[in-house]
Amino acid sequence: MTRLKWLSRQAIENVHDEQIAEHGGLAGLRDANALETSLARPLNKAAYGDIFVLAAAYLYAIVKNHPFADGNKRTGYLAAFTFLYINHYVINADNAQVIAFVLDVAAGEIDEEGATRFLRDFSIPLSPSP
Repeated sequence: MTRLKWLSRQAIENVHDEQIAEHGGLAGLRDANALETSLARPLNKAAYGDIFVLAAAYLYAIVKNHPFADGNKRTGYLAAFTFLYINHYVINADNAQVIAFVLDVAAGEIDEEGATRFLRDFSIPLSPSP
């Protein structure tokens, strides 16, 4: 596996703030420890997981740990999306598929392994720049 680029706490907080500004909701961090735990989850899986396992770990941890006062589902999905993007993948699913997927994760109908399968099935490598 090539050297991965990871998401910083500041990057996740920025994604959250942008989502709240654009779509509404209660701003702010609810639990700093939950955010740190969410950011550590993919790092703890790095030795034995592929990129989709790691992206799913970001998504699942943020959605389930609720580190923010609001917008955890949006932030969790965008964390996975951003992680894949900066590591040269893009999620190729339509909005309806993404919404259903994230709601199912939040409801406990899709576990972390299921999230990994979704991300693997719906991600494609980015074409190299000319």
